[in-house]
Amino acid sequence: MASICQIGMAKFVGGVEVDSFVSLVNPLQYFDTYNVRLHGIEYEHVQGAPYFSEIYPVVEEWLSNTIAVCHTHFDRVSLGQACEANGLLFSSSFWLDSAMMARRTWREVATSGYGLRDVADMLGIEFRHHDALEDARAAGQILLAAMSESGMDLAGCFERCSQPLSSAAAIRHESGKGPLAKERIVFTGSLTIPRVEAADLANSFGAAVDTGVTKHTTMLVVGDTDVIRLRGAEKSNKHQKAEKLIAAGQPIRIVRETDFARLCDATYLASS
Repeated sequence: MASICQIGMAKFVGGVEVDSFVSLVNPLQYFDTYNVRLHGIEYEHVQGAPYFSEIYPVVEEWLSNTIAVCHTHFDRVSLGQACEANGLLFSSSFWLDSAMMARRTWREVATSGYGLRDVADMLGIEFRHHDALEDARAAGQILLAAMSESGMDLAGCFERCSQPLSSAAAIRHESGKGPLAKERIVFTGSLTIPRVEAADLANSFGAAVDTGVTKHTTMLVVGDTDVIRLRGAEKSNKHQKAEKLIAAGQPIRIVRETDFARLCDATYLASS
């Protein structure tokens, strides 16, 4: 993985690509025929290309103290191994994996089919796979699509990717129909029913369900036992974030699970 033969980077600001960089790299190593079949780069192509140690300052300038996006861990690990092999300091970037975010955003790729090509095809992103710059652009576009779909900002993406994959099953998209169609609900704490069932219940009345509080959240449902147990003690991160957003003017309702159940009962009666 340390034998990098091409590096590509795309810089996004405000959801728009504003700069890019791509260069062949002479890895000073044997070219495996399998890898050549993938990326089409042969030994002759890198003759005269810079060594990794020579191109490292550019990479370091691009990646230092910023958010670097990769799709699966491969690129991050490859860069780390190349730095180690050349006695160089690995970049102090904050790495965000677009594959992890995709798996937590779309159920279709939660457990399989989350490779760069598969996710890009699902989202209609056209690119030339295994070209370093094209791959970088695709990873950025996938993350942007996941942020748009989930309503999360970058901080929310980092928090979501730090959580177990299983909670991705609790994400539900707005159906567009039902008395709760304009609600975007998040659950927190210990519920009396499985989180997935709670998500299905809310979604059955048209609500969208997310796993993290965002600027789009309209309701936070807190487990009754947590409300009783806390009594002013430390609240969950979701609860604290919701309160901060409320203080900033965002109209979020914080309700107990029992109150949410009553709301669903009333909603059911009103819609029947």
